[in-house]
Amino acid sequence: MDLSMPVTPGLLCDGDLALDLLRFEAHPAHLVPTYQFRMVHRETHEVLGNIRLSLGSTPHIEQYAGHIGYGVLPEHRGHHYAARAVRLLLPLAHQIGMDALWITCDPENLASRRTLELAGAEFIEIVDVPETCVIYRKGHPRKCRYRLLA
Repeated sequence: MDLSMPVTPGLLCDGDLALDLLRFEAHPAHLVPTYQFRMVHRETHEVLGNIRLSLGSTPHIEQYAGHIGYGVLPEHRGHHYAARAVRLLLPLAHQIGMDALWITCDPENLASRRTLELAGAEFIEIVDVPETCVIYRKGHPRKCRYRLLA
């Protein structure tokens, strides 16, 4: 697997939100090249959460894992940081040649579903995760699939 970074992200900011690149590596579970970012407050540099952009378009990524994954620390929720961070990744994804991104979440995770709607993603379907999949074994038997155009 080629682990050379195809595009240097540069400065990714939206108001008080900035994305700091932590590393570019093979995702440990999904085995595809992945940008790992930390969401930080632009002025205080306080960590707000994290977000990743995986570059592989394998059936596993497109169906269950998604190209983008994110998490916002509980004390920073309610500011739309995740939706804004997802939008910040779109130009990077486009530069890399990714025109459509798949993002998944658990059906009962209403906050994540709302985040994806705010980011402009289109709900496509809910799928059953195979019992042999690492995602299923971690307690996630179903996934909502959203498509977001870069």
